[in-house]
Amino acid sequence: MRAVTWQGKRKVSVDTVPDPAIKEPTDAIIKVTSTNICGSDLHLYEVLGAFMNPGDILGHEAMGVVEEVGAEVGDLKPGDRVVIPFNISCGHCFMCGHGLQSQCETTQNRDQGTGAALFGYSTLYGEVAGGQAEYLRVPQAQYTHIKVPDDGPDDRYVYLSDVLPTAWQAVEYADVPDGGTLVVLGLGPIGSMACRIAAHRKRCKVIGVDLVDERLARAQSYCDLLIDLRTEDAEEIVKSHTDGRGADSVIDAVGMEAHGSPVAETLQTASGFLPSPVGRVVMKNAGVDRLAAFNAAIALVRRGGTISLSGVYGGAADPVNMMTLFDKQIRLHMGQANVKRWVPDIMPLLTAEDPLGVETFATHRLPLDAAPHAYQTFQKKADGMVKVILQP
Repeated sequence: MRAVTWQGKRKVSVDTVPDPAIKEPTDAIIKVTSTNICGSDLHLYEVLGAFMNPGDILGHEAMGVVEEVGAEVGDLKPGDRVVIPFNISCGHCFMCGHGLQSQCETTQNRDQGTGAALFGYSTLYGEVAGGQAEYLRVPQAQYTHIKVPDDGPDDRYVYLSDVLPTAWQAVEYADVPDGGTLVVLGLGPIGSMACRIAAHRKRCKVIGVDLVDERLARAQSYCDLLIDLRTEDAEEIVKSHTDGRGADSVIDAVGMEAHGSPVAETLQTASGFLPSPVGRVVMKNAGVDRLAAFNAAIALVRRGGTISLSGVYGGAADPVNMMTLFDKQIRLHMGQANVKRWVPDIMPLLTAEDPLGVETFATHRLPLDAAPHAYQTFQKKADGMVKVILQP
């Protein structure tokens, strides 16, 4: 089959690799019909390369049709149309039972000290082959799937794999009160979808913050106010709209690669070029995150407010401003999305009426072979690229 493989820092290729096969009775094989490039994939492309090996198959946002199943996959059968959650979970352990599928005890990577295994996401999360390919092996397939109707385009459902549940959880964790103010930092796929979800579900003022023209334009219909960081002072504007207090809630949808942290940016870049064993030590034990977005969230939220972190952070020794967090009595809620937990809430919105605009959410639809160029373009935020669907 053809698959997108990691070949080094800022280098991916589309190669012919062996077709996946059933290894365990709880496995299934799907024929992929749509697969996305996620902003988190750019972390592997850029700063987390130390945890990758040449030939690793990328991608964790896939959907398709079941081709083959093992003997213990419940009622899953060939021909079923399914979306595959980005985290691999069993559905019967303590964590899954508490709606924390991203911490599944069956697939936890205890040797790395990380949570549930993820598709296409490095040695940190299980080295499971990803979904940017013609076929995908799905472990724990009795639970790690979402059946969707046979009608409707892939665009209606494919975001159940990551974008929709991640943005939904971000809004849930933000806990914005009725009539309150929600600031969303970063209007990439997750931030943009969080604005749409908040506008649809919550009676609150939504303020979007970014510094890329296309991202600001896409969010305009779903935000009460937009702030362009290139020309405007976010803290001053937010306080002017909140009686000087700050926002009730802030979603940080940016994460470790925020603009405005030059020291951490230099360390991130340097660690990416170190030999893998050394680079892994640096990434896991140093303060390597660019904390500009998180520090902005601390500044923008009111005293007693909530910060919801959906952007990925990776440094173990980041200089977090504990004094201000404590003094302002800020609540933090964060973590990988628990995909299956939120699916029942989201599915009723995936209709022909399309209240969240999912069917027009992608900015680019490309063949699988275009992946190397797409990664390069997406990383540079060029050509108006915000969300890419690859079609094998």
